[in-house]
Amino acid sequence: MDPIRQEQHRAPAPTKSRKIANHFTDVRGLPCIANIVSSVEDSPEPIGTDVTGSIPVWIRGSFLRNGPGKFEIGNQKFNHWFDGMALLHQFKIAEGRVTYKSRFLSSDSFKANKEHNRIVVSEFGTINMPDPCKNFFKRFLSRFKLPKPTDNANVSFVNYKGDYYVSTETNIMHKVDPETLETTKKVDWSKFIAVNGATAHPHTEPDGTTYNMGNSYSHKGASYNIIKVPHTKATAEDTLEGVSVLCSIPSSDKSKPSYYHSFAMSENYVVFIEQPIKMDLLKIVTGKLRGKSISNSLFWDPTLNTIFHLIHKQTGTVSAIKYLAKPLLTLHQINAYEEDGFLVLDMCASEDGEAINNYNVQNLRKSGEDLDEVYNTMCRVFPRRFVLPLKVDQETPYGNNLNPRGSATSVRFAKNKVFCTHEDLHGEDLSEYGGLEFPQINYAKYNTRPYRYFYGCGFRHLVGDSLIKMDLNGKRMKVWQEPGLYPSEPVFVPSPNATEEDDGVVMSVVITPNKDKSTFLLVLDAKTFAELGRAAVPVNIPYGFHGTFNATA
Repeated sequence: MDPIRQEQHRAPAPTKSRKIANHFTDVRGLPCIANIVSSVEDSPEPIGTDVTGSIPVWIRGSFLRNGPGKFEIGNQKFNHWFDGMALLHQFKIAEGRVTYKSRFLSSDSFKANKEHNRIVVSEFGTINMPDPCKNFFKRFLSRFKLPKPTDNANVSFVNYKGDYYVSTETNIMHKVDPETLETTKKVDWSKFIAVNGATAHPHTEPDGTTYNMGNSYSHKGASYNIIKVPHTKATAEDTLEGVSVLCSIPSSDKSKPSYYHSFAMSENYVVFIEQPIKMDLLKIVTGKLRGKSISNSLFWDPTLNTIFHLIHKQTGTVSAIKYLAKPLLTLHQINAYEEDGFLVLDMCASEDGEAINNYNVQNLRKSGEDLDEVYNTMCRVFPRRFVLPLKVDQETPYGNNLNPRGSATSVRFAKNKVFCTHEDLHGEDLSEYGGLEFPQINYAKYNTRPYRYFYGCGFRHLVGDSLIKMDLNGKRMKVWQEPGLYPSEPVFVPSPNATEEDDGVVMSVVITPNKDKSTFLLVLDAKTFAELGRAAVPVNIPYGFHGTFNATA
């Protein structure tokens, strides 16, 4: 098959035969990690921690984390890791000491589930069933109602206009107090602009202006919208007032838009990655009738190329050039910046998009050969670089590599089309650690700019089991790893008066699924990657998703 595939291609019709899973690795003997998806109680009052080593005294503030904390309601269980009720965490650090608190997000979903002692609101991988107390006719009619979007914002902490919110990927997020973790206000994107959701990974300019993305649906089909939130408030109570849609991009397939978890941003451009993991809108709207969750409506179509769309941040103009690449799945980008007429786009990506549905709770609770099988059928994720030429005009030659540096290629093959291949941002040694995900950089100083270092989790298991620092000068790694410990997304915190990119610390919450009540906050020297200290918490904490550091004076 020609490597430059068609941009649109009908997905092959599913066969009735059992699908044979691809095997990407041959790992054996993975330890059971079932307790990372065990329900816990929240701890809304501060708890002291046991510090070993030394937490630098210059660190002042709160390390905020978000993720699922409750996987059962009554006698009903959530099916997917992404479905658990949001549990917010705070590690408060001052003078080398650390306290911990947690609180369940007071979402409508959480309150309704708790009131009825069953799953009332559908989640990504779990469909709510009709109320058994209703008569048959009412239960039957309830299946014809459109699914209510969940407000179970369990993915990340985000910041708009200086305020903290917790977010998922629906149109609802919640404003929270970072000191108490209390839910203070429910905010609906669709009350301000015509979108049906927004990502949990916005990008912020130095002045506080924030960009995000969200879909909209009309009789013309699905569109991807670039959203701009101003940095200023008219009143103290402002939330999303002043937000605008910078531009709308029609989906290549009107009824099957691409799923995206995040996007990239350079100094002048937003980069949207239209990838071949698709959402079947007909299946979504008929899901309740069929008794199927949203996750059942996602599918990977490897016959489609990936398309990079560039949108100018000041004008909202979408570049006429379509940059194509082979099929890939990316959930998190590392960085993007412009240099010498090119846009450099770094991301964590894999060549197979079937993995999302592998994160069912039942898979995470498996052991022995069954657990090994789940892991080995998941494609590994590695850091990659694409280089996109910003100037493509009538003088630009066809058939030549336009990128003079590195091993990434960009070849013009049609009037407004460039086909791109990637450069690996790692050496062979990264394969020993299962690839890399949850990438983070020194965001405040180096997002949208040339940079040297990024940090992430190695994935020699279904979740992160090591922390990695990657040096792009020579693609050299530093690794922190201990058997039986599972570190979460690393977050970089710069030291006061830092002069170099990696002056600071890296923080991660480390989960110990096979040792009771011994989770700890880990602090590493970002430059050497040596452990400085850890603060052990005398409660169990499930493995979470994303976090941020809220510095205080």
